[in-house]
Amino acid sequence: MISRLILWALRSGWGLAAAVMACNIAGLGVILTELWLAGFLGRLGPNWLMVLAPVAVYPTIGALIGIALAVRDRTHYFGWLDQRRRPTEREARRLLTLPIAITARALAIWIPGVIIAAALFAHATAERDFLVVLAMFVFGGLESAAVTYLVVDRLIRPTIPTVAAVTGGTTHWSSTVLVRVLVTFAVTGAVPLLMLITVLADPVSDPSDRIRTGIYLAVVGLSAGAVATAALARAVATPMHTLREALDRIARGDLDVQVPIGSASEVGRLEHSVNEMAANLRERERMRTLFGRHVGTEVAERALAGGAALTGDMRVVTALFVDVTGSVALSTELAPGEFVAKLNRLLSIVVAATEDNHGLVNKFEGDAALCIFGAPIALSDNATPALRAARRIRDAVAAGGELDVGIGLARGLVFAGDIGADTRLEFTVIGDAVNEAARLTTEAKRVQRRILASQAVIDAAAADERAHWALYETILLRGRKQPTHCWTDGAATGSAVSTPVVPEAELLDPKSQVVQ
Repeated sequence: MISRLILWALRSGWGLAAAVMACNIAGLGVILTELWLAGFLGRLGPNWLMVLAPVAVYPTIGALIGIALAVRDRTHYFGWLDQRRRPTEREARRLLTLPIAITARALAIWIPGVIIAAALFAHATAERDFLVVLAMFVFGGLESAAVTYLVVDRLIRPTIPTVAAVTGGTTHWSSTVLVRVLVTFAVTGAVPLLMLITVLADPVSDPSDRIRTGIYLAVVGLSAGAVATAALARAVATPMHTLREALDRIARGDLDVQVPIGSASEVGRLEHSVNEMAANLRERERMRTLFGRHVGTEVAERALAGGAALTGDMRVVTALFVDVTGSVALSTELAPGEFVAKLNRLLSIVVAATEDNHGLVNKFEGDAALCIFGAPIALSDNATPALRAARRIRDAVAAGGELDVGIGLARGLVFAGDIGADTRLEFTVIGDAVNEAARLTTEAKRVQRRILASQAVIDAAAADERAHWALYETILLRGRKQPTHCWTDGAATGSAVSTPVVPEAELLDPKSQVVQ
C-alpha cells in the first residue's frame, strides 16, 4: 500500500504537494489537539472561534504558498522523470537535496506563523501566557518539519538507482544515516517530550488537563516512534542483509553480483562500492583468463601475484619441443586460412596434453611449440608427465592425419623467469636443455615413432613410464660436443625399434653417428 502511494506521488503532478501538505496539516492538527486537551481553547471564552478566525489567515496563506512551491518543485526536481529520460548529473545531484530543501522551506513558512499565532492567542487570554503558546507552536512546527523530511526522503528513494547510475557514489550529507537517526529521534522522542514539559510547566493548566495532554503526547510519541523507528531500522537492515548476501556470493567466487542502490546515505555508498568491487574482480578475472590464454595459467598467476618486478630462478626442468614436418611446403600448397586452421587444431592438442600433465606451453614459435615441465610450478617428477604428454601428442596428431610432427625432449638445469624491459616482460626458460630439445625435434622428424628423448629424461622418469621407451641411437647433435643417447617409445605398442639396444661400452664410441 505504501509503495503504491509513493509511486503515485512520484508520477502525479500533485503528488509531492499532497505529501508536503499532509505533513504540515498533521503538525497543525497535533498543535490544535494539544491546545484543546490542555484547556487552552477554553480560556478563549465562548467566542473562541472568532479568535481562531484571524489566526487561521496565515496558515491558509502559508498553505497556498507551500502548495504552489511544491507543484513548482515537482517540475524542477522531477522534470526528467516526466520526460522519461535519464537525468543529467546536475539534475541527479539536485534531486538529492530535495528533502532538506523542502524541510528548510517548511520551517521558513512556519516561523512567521508561529510568532503571529502565539501573539494572537496570548492577547486573547487573560493570562497573557505568550511563551507557553509560542513553545507549543514552535515544537509543533519542528515536528511537522521533521516528518516532512522523513516523508520526502522516503518519497525519492525509488529514483535513487537511476540517480546512482549517473552520479556513481550517491551520497549527500542531508541523507546520511546520522541525520536520519537524529531526525527520527526528534520526531519520536525529543519534540513530544518538550511539548509535554511545556504543558506541565504551564501554571494555569488544570491538573486533569495536564494528565489528558500527557497521555495524548505519550500516545503520539509512542505511535510516531514505532512507525519512524521501524522505517529507519528497515531502511538500514534490509540493504545490510542484501549486502551480506552479495559479499557471501563474492567470497564463494560468484562475481556476477549487482546490488541495487536504494539510498543516498552511507548505505548507498557502500552498495555502490560493493558493485565496484564486483566489477573490478570481474575485470581482474577477465584479465587473468585473457592473460592465461597468452602466457599460461601458472605464469599469469605468478605475474598477478608478484606485480611488475618479476624475477626468476634456476630449475631442473624437462623441455618438450614440437615442430611440424614440411611446414614450408604446406604453407605454399594450402590457403593461409586453411593452414592456420590445421595448425590451431594441432596446437590445441599440444596445449591439452601439456596442461593435463601439469606442464606449461611456454611459447608458440610459428608452427612449433615449447612446453616446460617443472617451471614455474615445481614438480617432484617432471620427466614422467613430459614423456606421457609427448606420446599423447604424437598419437593424437597421427590419428588426425592432417599434419606430421617431430617431438624432442631434454632435461637439465635452466633459468626460468622473466626477461625483457621494465615495460615489457616475458616468462621464458633459457638453458642447454631447451636447445637440446629443439635439436632432438629435428632428428625426431626422421624417426618412425616421431619422438626422441635424451638419456637424462629417461633416467629421471618413473619405472612404469621407462618401460615404454627403448634406446634408439647415439647422435652428436649440431652445436654440441658430446653425443646424445636418444630414446624413442618403441615399447609403447610392443613393436621392435629400428635399432637394437647398444651396449653401454659402445655408447661412448667416437665412431657414433655425427649430425651436422
